[in-house]
Amino acid sequence: MKTNPNKLWIAVLALGWALDFLFWNKPAGINFAIFWILCVAVAFYILISDGIRPHRTTLFLLPLFGFFAAVTFIRAEPMTAFLAYTFTLLTLTLLAITYVGGRWIQYTIIDYVKKTVMLVFSVIGRPLTFSVDAKKAQTETEAKPSKFNAWPIIRGIIIAVPVVAIFASLLSSADAVFGQRLADFVDMFSLEELPEYIFRTIYILVFAYAFAGVILHAATESKDEKLTSDGKPLVPAFLGFVESTIVLGSVVTLFIAFVVIQFQYFFGGHANINVEGFTYSEYAVRGFSELVAAAFLALFMLLGLNAITKRETETQRRVYSGLGVALVALLMVMLVSAYQRLGLYEAVYGFSRLRTYTHIVLYWIGLLLVVTIVLEIMRKEQYFTFAMLVASFGFAMSLPIVNVDAFIVKQNIAHEIKSVTSSNSSTRSDFDEQYLAELSDDAVPALVDAFKSKDISEDLREQVGAALACVRYSRGQERPDEFPWQSFHFARFNADKALAPIDAKLDDYQIDQQEWSASVTTPSGEEFQCGPTYYD
Repeated sequence: MKTNPNKLWIAVLALGWALDFLFWNKPAGINFAIFWILCVAVAFYILISDGIRPHRTTLFLLPLFGFFAAVTFIRAEPMTAFLAYTFTLLTLTLLAITYVGGRWIQYTIIDYVKKTVMLVFSVIGRPLTFSVDAKKAQTETEAKPSKFNAWPIIRGIIIAVPVVAIFASLLSSADAVFGQRLADFVDMFSLEELPEYIFRTIYILVFAYAFAGVILHAATESKDEKLTSDGKPLVPAFLGFVESTIVLGSVVTLFIAFVVIQFQYFFGGHANINVEGFTYSEYAVRGFSELVAAAFLALFMLLGLNAITKRETETQRRVYSGLGVALVALLMVMLVSAYQRLGLYEAVYGFSRLRTYTHIVLYWIGLLLVVTIVLEIMRKEQYFTFAMLVASFGFAMSLPIVNVDAFIVKQNIAHEIKSVTSSNSSTRSDFDEQYLAELSDDAVPALVDAFKSKDISEDLREQVGAALACVRYSRGQERPDEFPWQSFHFARFNADKALAPIDAKLDDYQIDQQEWSASVTTPSGEEFQCGPTYYD
C-alpha cells in the first residue's frame, strides 16, 4: 500500500474521536449506523485514492450493510436488534477480507475461518509493519524527511500560557457570561476527571490502531488468489462407496418409516394429539425441537459424507446423488410435520417471540433444503456454504420486515377476537395482556391501534389498555427524560407518537407500585400484573 502513513493515521484517529463523540455515555441508537457508515466511507476513500478499487462482487455487500445498519435504529425487538448489529459487523468483515478478490460467493467454511483469522492477525500486527516499511521505503528513496523540532512549540506554549491567563482574567471580569464559559472550559480539565480522559484516549488509540489494520488488510490481503475449493480438498476422500451407501440408505429407510407414520397427522389435526394422552406442549414443542434437530444432523451428515466418500464411476455418483436427494426430500416432509406441530400449538396459545422466530426460520430451512437438492443434482456442492450464508442473511432480514413484536400483538389480538366470537362468550378470556406489555417499543403502535379499534370488545379493550398502562409505567421508570441526538431511535419515536393521543385515557388506569413489581387496575376494577412472564 503506497498511501501516505500520515493520511492513514489522521483518518483512523478522526474515526476514533468520532467513536468517542457518538457513543460515550450515550445509549445505542442512530449513532451505531452513523459511525460504521463513516468507517466504510473513510476506508473506501483511502483505498480508492491509493488506486485499490473494490471488486464489483464485493460491492453487492454494501446494500446488505446499509440495510442492517438502518435496522439498528429502526427496530427495538431484542433478537432483531442483535442480528442487525451482528450482520452489520459480519458484512464489514466480508468487505475487509474480500475487498479486492470478490470471491466470497465461492468461499467454503474453511475459507471463512482462515481469512477471518488472517484479519485478526492483521489488526494486531499490520499497522506496525506498515509504519516500519514506510520508513524503510522513505530511506531507500533517499527522500529528505521533514525536520521537525518540537522545542520551539514547547517554548511558545510556556510563554503564551501566562500571557493568555492575564488577558482571560481581565476579559472574565469584563463580561460575566464569558467568565462563566471560561470557568466551564477549565472545569473540563479538572483532575477528578483525569482517569476518564485517559481511558477515553486509550480506547480511541486502540480503535484507530485496529481499524488501520483492517484497512491495510483490505489493501494487501484480500486478493482471494487461492481458495480451498481451487486445489485439493483439505481431507481427501477415504470412505468407500459401499460403506457410505449403507449409512445413507439406512437413514433414508428410517426416515421413510417415520414419514409414513406422520401422514396421519397431516389430516387428523387436533384429534390425534390426545390419542396417547399427550398435551399440546408435549406434542408440539418437544416434537418440533427433535424434528428440527434431526433435520440439521441429517443435513450435515450428508455434507460430511459428500466430502469423504469415494465415487469412482458415473453409476456410483448417480446412486449416491439419488440417495442424497431422497434424504433431503424426506427432511422437507419432516419440516412440514414440524411446521404443523407448531401451528397446532399457536392455534391454542397464540404467538410468542420464540414461536415467531421458529415460524420464519422454518421457511429458510426449507429453502436451504431445496437449494441443497439442486446443488446435489448439479454437483455444485462447494456452493453449499454460500447457500447457508444466504439463508442466514434471509432470516436476519425477515425479522425486521415482519416486525416481530407488532406481528405478535396483531396475531394474538386477532386470535382472541376469533376465539371470543366462535365461543359466543362474554366472560373474560385467557388473553395474556401481561406478555404484550413486556414487548419492545415496536409493539406499542400496534397496541394503540387495537386500543382505539371499534372491532374489539370492551373487555379486551381494557386488557389492551392495561398492557399500555404497564408500558407507559415501565418506560417512565427505565428511560431518561431526554436522549441525545446520537441515541435517536425510530421505535422509541414511533412509540411516543402513538401513546401521546391516548395519554389522557390511560390516566384512568391506576398503577400500584410494589417493592419488586407493579399492578394496574382498569376503570372497571379488574387488576392485572405488570411483571415478567416466560414463554417457549
